[in-house]
Amino acid sequence: MPNGYAPAVNFAQLLFPDFSLILCGYLVCRYTALNRKVWDQVESLVYYFLFPVLLFSSIVRTPLDVQTASHMAAAGLSLGLAGIALAYSLPYWPWLRRHVDARQHAAAAQVAFRFNSFIALVLVERVAGAEGLLMIAVLIGVCVPLFNVGAVWPMARHAQRGFARELLRNPLILATLSGLTANLLGFQIPDWLLPTTNRIGQASLALGLMAAGAGMQLGQMRHAKALAVAVLGLKHLALPVLALAMALLWQLSPVQAQVLLLFSAVPTASSCYVLAARMGYDGAYVAGLVTLSTLLGMASLPFALGVLAAWLPA
Repeated sequence: MPNGYAPAVNFAQLLFPDFSLILCGYLVCRYTALNRKVWDQVESLVYYFLFPVLLFSSIVRTPLDVQTASHMAAAGLSLGLAGIALAYSLPYWPWLRRHVDARQHAAAAQVAFRFNSFIALVLVERVAGAEGLLMIAVLIGVCVPLFNVGAVWPMARHAQRGFARELLRNPLILATLSGLTANLLGFQIPDWLLPTTNRIGQASLALGLMAAGAGMQLGQMRHAKALAVAVLGLKHLALPVLALAMALLWQLSPVQAQVLLLFSAVPTASSCYVLAARMGYDGAYVAGLVTLSTLLGMASLPFALGVLAAWLPA
């Protein structure tokens, strides 16, 4: 039975300021002197410094319950494995088989299960507070390695670097693992340093959303439309429904369940097109999928957090 969760329209209103920052980033990048070259540097700043500081400080701020975190990790891994399996099953669907080019699918499949960490980190604090940031950190820690392997595997014959090197150099994973270790050891950020870390976190949220908007590329979807519909349908409809099932299966708390639903419904990773292009595939096509996913997130997030969340136990 539906419970007392807020209706979807409330979440749409809640998320509008953040999506307006994505639009601002797109407009600033396309129509001012602050072009793509500038935003490449902004993305690097956010990815390699601002977000890791936000993650680390958020994790150590809230005591971690190992049993609670293990349930969240199990739900995230179950959801991730299901998403990867569905994405790579697309060429075997009878009504889709003749419309899917194997090479195109290899590059596009990652769009169905990866997530935009910029948007996830911004929205989770607004929706679920400090505990939500801790839970999204757990999901990042367990799912980013899985998703990176899942994204690279079908394109492995073109890979230039190994899995281990890529994962060990990921700043979000390093920040998550170090933060979880510090949390379990009882480390606390000194009071005199808290204002600095808080301001860094605030800066990362606005810049991260604007960087996501600056990376959008419209007008690239001219072919393989059936594959695009299938991949984006998995990402923005099937995955949130699966997240609801996993939240019920693993008996997550209301906050954990909301975080898992948000995690499932955020747009796909903007780095999908970078990976595809770097490995010799159709980067422009994948960039178009990423852009459409960012736009569809405006519908899938209210659907997940409002409509689906209403079916969670009170």
